[in-house]
Amino acid sequence: MTLTLTVSDEVRTLVPGFTHVAIEAHGLVNGPSTESSSALLDDAARRLADRLAGRAPHEDPHMAAWRAAYTAFGAKPSRTRNSAEALAKRALSDAGLPRINLLVDLYNALSVAHLIPVGGEDLDHIQGGMRLVRATGREDFVTVAGGAETVERPEPGEVVWRDDAGVTCRRWNWRQGPRTRLTERTVSAVFLLEALAPLPVAEAAAAATELAEQLAKFSPGARVEVHEPVSSPVGA
Repeated sequence: MTLTLTVSDEVRTLVPGFTHVAIEAHGLVNGPSTESSSALLDDAARRLADRLAGRAPHEDPHMAAWRAAYTAFGAKPSRTRNSAEALAKRALSDAGLPRINLLVDLYNALSVAHLIPVGGEDLDHIQGGMRLVRATGREDFVTVAGGAETVERPEPGEVVWRDDAGVTCRRWNWRQGPRTRLTERTVSAVFLLEALAPLPVAEAAAAATELAEQLAKFSPGARVEVHEPVSSPVGA
């Protein structure tokens, strides 16, 4: 399928300067983490340490912008961190970065190295187009708690990604639901890089190109397409 991605005017007004870059990939080969994907995660942690030069992740200007965005829709960013900040905090800890599966390792490594939120969605489990919207509070978010499937509701006004079936990711890029996550059976996926000013659009595009190259390397023969960055102007 060819996926459509839209950002509502409400979100663009709330947080101007938002850019997303999508990578669409078909014919992927996923599987357990490998020595090579583990090495990429270790290298990403080193790149992150060099980038921060002793600062905490939330002191980075891009992460500060995400904290401001979370505050704007009513979330507490010190408690519910954006995905890049959460991974960066984990990368700098004794625990280190988790090893999930090959495809998730690739996009997590890219996220940490560039300090940019990156998500991956299984295209075969997306229903209709994906939309970044402010929730009404009546949407379904199917997740797992205590080993059992449960349905949560986002807070009214919360920024969420959703498709025709319900919410796929809460609080913008905080928690993905299991329905669309990448598993070892995934063959088609969209990878979404999300950036806010002051991160240059060119840097987000370069990060997407880097991820696309890694996807092509680890899945020879896959069709990997990087879409043009889509931005809303600052002050829009």
